Amino acid sequence: MADTGGEGGAACVAAPGRDIPEGLSGDPFTQVGSVADAVLYEGYLLYPYRRSSAKNRVRWQFGVLLPRTWVEADGPVAEGISGSADSWYQRTECLVRAVPGAVLRVRVRYLQLQRKQVEALGEDGRHRPVESLRTDDGTAQLSFDEAVPYEVDLVWPLEELLRGPCTAEVGAPPAVDTENLGAGRVVRRRERVRAHTTVAAEELADGLYRLCVRTENAGEAPDTRAPRADALRQALLAAHTLLGGEGLEFVSQTDPPAALRERARGCRSAFTFPVLGGPAGEDGDGATGPVLLSAPIILPDHPQVAPESPGDLHDAAEIDEILTLRTMLLTDEEKAEARATDPRAARILDRVDTMPREVFSKLHGAIRSLAPAAPAPEARPAWWQEGGDAGLSPTTDTVLVDGVPLGTGSRVRLNPRLRGADAQDMFLVGRTAEVAAVFHDVDGSVHLAVTVDDDPAAELHGWYGRFHYFRPDELEPLGDGAEPRP
Repeated sequence: MADTGGEGGAACVAAPGRDIPEGLSGDPFTQVGSVADAVLYEGYLLYPYRRSSAKNRVRWQFGVLLPRTWVEADGPVAEGISGSADSWYQRTECLVRAVPGAVLRVRVRYLQLQRKQVEALGEDGRHRPVESLRTDDGTAQLSFDEAVPYEVDLVWPLEELLRGPCTAEVGAPPAVDTENLGAGRVVRRRERVRAHTTVAAEELADGLYRLCVRTENAGEAPDTRAPRADALRQALLAAHTLLGGEGLEFVSQTDPPAALRERARGCRSAFTFPVLGGPAGEDGDGATGPVLLSAPIILPDHPQVAPESPGDLHDAAEIDEILTLRTMLLTDEEKAEARATDPRAARILDRVDTMPREVFSKLHGAIRSLAPAAPAPEARPAWWQEGGDAGLSPTTDTVLVDGVPLGTGSRVRLNPRLRGADAQDMFLVGRTAEVAAVFHDVDGSVHLAVTVDDDPAAELHGWYGRFHYFRPDELEPLGDGAEPRP
């Protein structure tokens, strides 16, 4: 990890030399460290961990904060709770109980893109860029995009935040590192990332406060029409935030105490999803906690990495046993390419190749509890069950698009915006589809679930309830059949 402060800012400022109050000298985020690291490297490099793999050519899918001028070249981004859409900012709003003299600590974490360029040494003594190079010891190196972790710790007394918003720089400096290989060299370059975080506090009642933490990419894109791969050089990747401190207790946003539900609904986060970190209280009350993790992926309160997991596989959403078995089946040639692609991939291969049998046997599964675990009926979102809310009905609701009511059975053409949207949407531009349902999201927005016409698995996806989701402004009604079916 890197810096522990900033370069200055507006309003009140958290600076590198600022004294950390007594009682905060330890790391309050240790208990969520493994989960936060899983968020940081989620999708960093997907199995089979090779540069030639198609899915590793469109990377960095979560918590990507790019320069605003690049993101909004085609118009403003639409806010949502998912961090899988490119944006130029993240906003976390949450409730916190605090005692007099409370101190807030904020840790901003992300990956900084690092271009790994392999260069061969010519007979004239000059180095020239190449795609691959075999070194004197017989190993190979490939040019590839890597990333390095970066984090900044910020500390403010709560009473200071109540007087006005406080801002600190959280950007990363540029750097060039060179590794000599005999037959050539590897040059790793990182460009400056300009970013700042602003924190504000508002008192709602005696001892109850609302916090707003907003991190923005403050850079300017040299070319707003540049490919995404070029814009990523100035981006915060997998950006997420940890909140903790002294004299503070955070309130769950997903399952708040009954007395605070209306207050919790008034908190509006954007491109991130805040959950309580660390284990639930011994008394079973998991509605409050001393640490908050605001991640670009949706997690439950008190998330944990399975204790059986032997290490990072760059995709914490997958099953360790499956990924480990697949990695074991790679050929020697495929393993050699993976090792040449990225040093973190090489470490995964080393760990899998040397994994003791007793460690591998633990990946098969574990029983956490023999008691059935079911959410309380009042905590379940209304749209998960038809008729759960008299005012919502995904199969009969409609939404007007260009004056045409779209609902179940409507025919549409897909026109997803190519910026500020999921990267996978680029493959669906211009395709036709059928609307399956209309969903009202927790943040007040509307999405339409659709099945793509020429998808050979469309019927199976419909049976499982797996759809593509689009905003109304990303759909074009198609003439006949645009009216929803009765």
